[in-house]
Amino acid sequence: MDPEHFGPPSRPWAEVSPEEAEARGIYAPVYGLADGPPGTILVAPGDVRGTRLIPERCDGYCMGLDGRGGPNLACVQCGQAVATRIDDCSLWQTVRLDPRAVRRLADDAPAPRVIRWDELREERPGTPPTEPPGMWSPLWAAAAADALARVLAVSAGVHVTVPDGLVAEVFRRPLDALLPPGPPAKTLALAGPGLPATTAEIALVPQHPQTDDTWKPSGTAAPVPLAANVWTYLAFCQPPSPAPRAGGIPADDARLDDLPPLLPNGPFRPSGDVFLNTLARLSDVRQPWLRAIYEAVKTRPYSPPF
Repeated sequence: MDPEHFGPPSRPWAEVSPEEAEARGIYAPVYGLADGPPGTILVAPGDVRGTRLIPERCDGYCMGLDGRGGPNLACVQCGQAVATRIDDCSLWQTVRLDPRAVRRLADDAPAPRVIRWDELREERPGTPPTEPPGMWSPLWAAAAADALARVLAVSAGVHVTVPDGLVAEVFRRPLDALLPPGPPAKTLALAGPGLPATTAEIALVPQHPQTDDTWKPSGTAAPVPLAANVWTYLAFCQPPSPAPRAGGIPADDARLDDLPPLLPNGPFRPSGDVFLNTLARLSDVRQPWLRAIYEAVKTRPYSPPF
């Protein structure tokens, strides 16, 4: 369930007062505010039944629907608009159920068991960072961008160092590009269930996949939540080495599934849209140094490291 407003009508930022923006949890200029209802329910398009498209509302930019015209799915039985399908290129494919047209019904199934923190590694083994043919996962790009904005907010504007490894591949380049070089400097490290205590000033910790709770580290490290499926992979899954086995592979054993996975086809790039969306909703962005970063990325959204 998305607590923010979604869908038309929308207003440009110039028509929104600072007081209204802050009341809605937005602390930096955005392109506009949606005045559609809050509380839309997001589901996968394939999980929707009993609806049909409304042809006159099937607007999109190039390859699909973007929802600009309002709810574009109608109930087959009554014809009322009930949801908005979005599947245009570069957008997350989803159906947003309109809270004004649907209601939740209880079923006889038992409530799902809430995973304990110490079960997270087994229950959520992690999403690999790359997809065929060597593309960085968009799930990682989104999760890392959200965490990156939060790391900046707790960094106090000083350089942040990242230990070598996959965490560095994901976070070091963006942090080096957005923050001044040290010293002074703070350290970023993973912390969470199953890991030893950290002495870093900033800790990347898991966000519970069911409750959205943030794991609380011991000590004084500032916790930064990271999506559980990405955190688990960073904490416990080491990418296979691309180096061949000692002595080579015997000819009889050489098979396609013995080949190492493709390496990423370039440096990791967090999602600029997610980064700006998160940063605009952190009150720390009102600080001049962080606001300057926000404006620079907003002005040049596709410049490195994005």
